[in-house]
Amino acid sequence: MVSNIARLVRPEQGLRAVAARVPRAEALAASWIVPLRPLALRLYALRRRIATVAVVGVAASLLGHVMFGANGMVVYRQKRAEYESLQKQFRQVQEENSRYTQQIEGLQSDEKAIEKEAREQLGYAKPGEYVYVPPVPAKAAPPSTRSAKK
Repeated sequence: MVSNIARLVRPEQGLRAVAARVPRAEALAASWIVPLRPLALRLYALRRRIATVAVVGVAASLLGHVMFGANGMVVYRQKRAEYESLQKQFRQVQEENSRYTQQIEGLQSDEKAIEKEAREQLGYAKPGEYVYVPPVPAKAAPPSTRSAKK
């Protein structure tokens, strides 16, 4: 354990090593800065235009997302139309259900309603009455064509 501690570099030695390498690091940074300086100056001069283009791009992408995204306005309108269609269908089914409920209640309690259903659906008649049954229409023969015989 003690031998490992002795191998550690002292802080003064680390700072000396860094200070010795500073001129090389400055020279490397200067060699990178020289070719990039005209580009940096050009970008700095155009900073307002670049910012404006960036803001317009972000605004356009947000508009596109709001209009055509997964939960955008187009999808919202489709879902709204579907909702209204389902509401209309629901109301129609409720009205039909209430008619059936009234018909069931009438058949359970009203003798006239029972008699009416028996006459209409079963063809019952009172003594002395005649029931008119319309004739069954004859099936029309399919047209014969020569092309079907080929």
